[in-house]
Formats: sequence, C-alpha cells, structure tokens
Amino acid sequence: MTAKKHIQSVLEQVVQRNPGEVEFHQAVKEVLESLEPVISTRPEYVEANILGRIVEPERVIIFRVPWQDDRGQVHVNRGFRVQFNSPLGPYKGGIRFHPSVNQGIIKFLGFEQTFKNSLTTMPIGGGKGGSDFDPKFKSEPEIMRFCQSFMTELHRHIGIATDVPAGDIGAGAREVGFMFGQYKRLKNEFTGVFTGKGQSWGGSHIRPEATGYGAVYFAQEMLRSRNESIEGKICVVSGSGNVAQHTVEKLNELGARVVALSDSEGSIYDPQGIDEEKLRFVMELKRIRGGRIKEYAERFKGVEYHKGLRPWAIECDCAFTSATQNEINLSDARSLSKNQCRLICEGANMPTEPEAINLALSSDCLFGPSKAANAGGVAVSALEMSQNSMRLKWSREEVDTKLKEIMKTIYRQCAEAAEEYGMEGNLAAGANMAGFVRGADAMLDHGVV
Repeated sequence: MTAKKHIQSVLEQVVQRNPGEVEFHQAVKEVLESLEPVISTRPEYVEANILGRIVEPERVIIFRVPWQDDRGQVHVNRGFRVQFNSPLGPYKGGIRFHPSVNQGIIKFLGFEQTFKNSLTTMPIGGGKGGSDFDPKFKSEPEIMRFCQSFMTELHRHIGIATDVPAGDIGAGAREVGFMFGQYKRLKNEFTGVFTGKGQSWGGSHIRPEATGYGAVYFAQEMLRSRNESIEGKICVVSGSGNVAQHTVEKLNELGARVVALSDSEGSIYDPQGIDEEKLRFVMELKRIRGGRIKEYAERFKGVEYHKGLRPWAIECDCAFTSATQNEINLSDARSLSKNQCRLICEGANMPTEPEAINLALSSDCLFGPSKAANAGGVAVSALEMSQNSMRLKWSREEVDTKLKEIMKTIYRQCAEAAEEYGMEGNLAAGANMAGFVRGADAMLDHGVV
C-alpha cells in the first residue's frame, strides 16, 4: 500500500469512528496529509500501523460533575479527560472550562498536544481535559464547589507518573488551586500532579507568561531566518486573555508596537500602541472585572472599536493569533496578505483554517504553527514538573533562559524536518513531521501496546 493510500484509509476510519467531531477530523487531516513524505520513506511505520494507533486515544474518560450553586440548586456538567498518547512520558495537557467543550474538542486538543509535547523534547505525552462548565458570572464558592466535584472523580485517573494536568481556558490559577487542594485532600499526598500552581506552593516562575512569551521567541527565530528583528514591527494580537496579554508584554519589551486586541464581541485598534499602562488596564479588565474589550476604547482616546470583527483587517507586519481555534479564515488571510503582513504566529490551538494556512505559505508569509509556536506553556509546565521532582525552585531568569532555548530547539527541529523532506520553509509541515517521528519511534520501541 502506498503512503498516500495508507493515510487516506486512516483518515476515512477516523471520520467513521468519530462522527460529528469536526475539529478532531480537521486536526487529524491536517497532520496526516503532511506526513506523506515521512511515511513514504519509513515502511516500518505502515507495517506497525503507527498512524492508526496515534489517532486513537489510549483512554477517554467521561464523567458527570454535580454541584450546587449559592441558591442550593443542583447542576450537572460533563467532565472529560482524554489520555491520548504516552510513549514519551506521562500524559500532559490542560483542563478547559468552557460551554463549547465536548468530546470532539477535547480529542482535537489532546491530539495536537501529543505533537506539541514531542517537539519540546521533554519526557511528556499528550492529553487534555475539561468540562462544559462556564465559570463566567459564577461566584467563587460556586467555582470552588464545581472544581472539587470535578476532581472527586478525576483524581482516580491522574498522578505524577501517569497524567499531570494544568490549567487552560476558564481554568486559571484559582481553579488549579481548588482542584489541587481537593486532590491533596483525597489522596493524602502533596505531589506535583498539577502544573500552573501558585508560586508559594510548587509553581514555577514564568508559567503564566510562558505561552505568550514562547510565541514571541518563536517569532523571533522565524524573523532571524530572514535576517530581520521583531523590533519596530507593527503587530496585531487577537484575544485579550492570558496568552494575548503576555504576548503583548513580550512584544513591547522587544521593541515592537502592538495596535490591536480582541474578544468574542469585537476588537480594538489603537494606532498609538498598547503600552505598559494600557496593558495593565487590560489585565485588570479581564482578570479582575471580567469586562469586555470595548471598555478599552471607552477608556483611552483615539481608539477604534469594531463590534463583531476580528483584528485581521488592520495593517500590520506581524499577526499573533491568541484567542481560539479557527479564528483566521480564508477571507481573513487575504486581508492580512493584502496589508503586507509578513508573519503569522499561532498562540492559540489550531486558530488558522487550512485554506488560510495554504494562502499564507504561498504568499511567502512566515507561518508559525501552534504545535510549535505555542509550546512554551507546556514546556515550562514540564520544567515545573522537574522542579517539583527535585524539590527545588529555579529563578525567573533561569526558567526564562531555558524557555528561550527550548523555543529555539523547537524552531530548529521544524525547519530541519521541512528541509529534510523537501518542504523547506514550511514550518507547519516541519512541526508535524518532527513531532511525529519522535513519538512514532518510541511507539515502535514499545511494541504493539
């Protein structure tokens, strides 16, 4: 069987076995179709059906999460943990609390996480979890009761040598704290079973900043390949949450000018740039008050607010996608290309639709895929695991230095894999191939399990 036919056969099986899970189908298709050059030269992968095994989660856990609100009313949400792939180490991936969460979303995220974690070269496998619980407009006691109920079931399936979750959308430091506290209570042990913990009880420096910082470090490496610098570049950033905030913070530090942010209701354009003072306002707005980004336009002069629009029509040199999946479609990519955008760097998971990626690559725009560009968060999570295991804590400078080196290593792997398989400059394909080969070789070593 040719590599192309083998890939097509696996893709058909994925669609048949996972009906309606469109995000999962999209993620698998994007990865597998890019692997044809690898599969063509490694017949042992076909013989061992590595593709058929790597698209099937090792374990899917679904459970109910009952909890009481402040009025005494009982609610029931659904919890998930997908333990996708573990030949490189214990499952590692965040927990997402958002109304959109379903099995297909969590499987897509777990599948992506498998390749991302492989690229870090750290000893971690891929997993993801979450619930359709919406923490917005809930009181802190309600969130605590939900997190405790969620962990009452999940604690049976995780552990430092099995599965180490972290936070994600809707699950920040507060939620991680509540979940860790319940885990410790139920297991009667204090271990590094979670990452993204508080600084005073086992957390790592740079962890909250790591995804945003890492995306900027990756963008720096892309620009260096063309003898350019991030300094002086006009940048637009989607989203206004944790990843977006720290992307802006690092871009400012390196001399870029960020002129846009967004949320689910619209986007702002600030031609003067989102400086340190304005960024502090955004952090307070989103972290403490839970406000909308339109308040930024009301607070600062000369700012435009575009209701219902993403920031991709704004003229820029670099675009950083830091919100959610599929936020750049073909029309958005055309707008970016028309405005001479020279770099797209994915801070969110799978934020660019396949047709938009193809347009970016064909227009000679540098494209940093999420598996590589946003791996800084999980990289520092792995560093947090190392610190917990050694019972020590590295300084902020030490962690930041290690993060920079990891992002450089990830870029180098992507670039070298793309060149090796005749796709020079295509970092999206390079990330898939490099991440796949490391995990696939480990799967061969472990036998048919």
